[in-house]
Amino acid sequence: MRSSGRSSLLALGDKYRIYILFVVVFAVMSLTAPKFFNVLNFTAIFNAVTMNATVAIGFTVVMICGQLDLSIGSVISFAGVLTMGLQPVLGFAGSIAVAVAGGALVGLFNGLLVTKAKINSFIVTLGTMTILQGSIYQFSGGNSISVTTDEVFKISDFLSKNIVPLITPQVLLTIVLVLVVEFVLRRTRVGRNFYIVGGNRTTAWLAGVPTDNYLNSAFVLSGVTAAIGGVVSVLVSTAATLKLGENSLMYVISATIIGGTAMSGGKGGVLRSVVAIMTLEMLYTGIILFGLGNEVKIFLAGLILAYVVLYEAYAVYRHEKALGQRPELMKELAERASAARSRKSAGA
Repeated sequence: MRSSGRSSLLALGDKYRIYILFVVVFAVMSLTAPKFFNVLNFTAIFNAVTMNATVAIGFTVVMICGQLDLSIGSVISFAGVLTMGLQPVLGFAGSIAVAVAGGALVGLFNGLLVTKAKINSFIVTLGTMTILQGSIYQFSGGNSISVTTDEVFKISDFLSKNIVPLITPQVLLTIVLVLVVEFVLRRTRVGRNFYIVGGNRTTAWLAGVPTDNYLNSAFVLSGVTAAIGGVVSVLVSTAATLKLGENSLMYVISATIIGGTAMSGGKGGVLRSVVAIMTLEMLYTGIILFGLGNEVKIFLAGLILAYVVLYEAYAVYRHEKALGQRPELMKELAERASAARSRKSAGA
């Protein structure tokens, strides 16, 4: 009984680990880090996480389906470059539409190669990432692209100005996207089918779920949210740098796994991924406020990533070990042994 209670407590802790970690980091930093607990700092943290939090929405859905999208960092930069580079010709409305559509096409391309050509998503999106990097340099000429018109400054000011304390339009957009996708995943049949596809693709197909359509949709969503993240980022900064999304890939992967999304698929949630991104950003902000150098941040990020990889490997091992096991087996064996003894006694 005591062992069962302990196991249940551990399972509960594992299920809500990201929320527990968030509270612990928030409490420790609020009590120890200088100038951490104030509205200006929290507003800066919220604005800082918007790009990666938006990108994590689609990426999490892809991982729930048991796939990977390594192209998200390149899509961020690609969308940013398209937004600023095409603005003089198409205006911001046109360039933003082209950038988001470009992200969707990249996602569709990835999805079709995975579903129709049967190529592993790791290989597909690694190739797409490389192609996009070359396209970015070709389009931009190897230089950052900035726009200095009154229009872009007005847009930047609008996106960065508080609507209410802590919440700017860019933060509000991310919150709306997170809540919509989380609702679809948790409360609709379409959302539940994503989990079924990730849990066991063959079983999902046998149950009548159009698995290819769901995988394609997941990759398209990942491309769109990565593009939106890139677009909003360059509109706020008024410039598109070639390395805009360079650090996002490992950041988003780490946060998504820390948030509880399994690389094997069938488990996870968008809200958990975003909470994990907030937790990491608070941790990194605390390091800066303590006056520690960037090398400490890089070292800590490496430790977190190492933990993520080891934990995921252990989770996969535990899952595979549990496959085929029957919890009632020992009870059944005991009953059979008792019946055999009874028959033996009766025969005697």
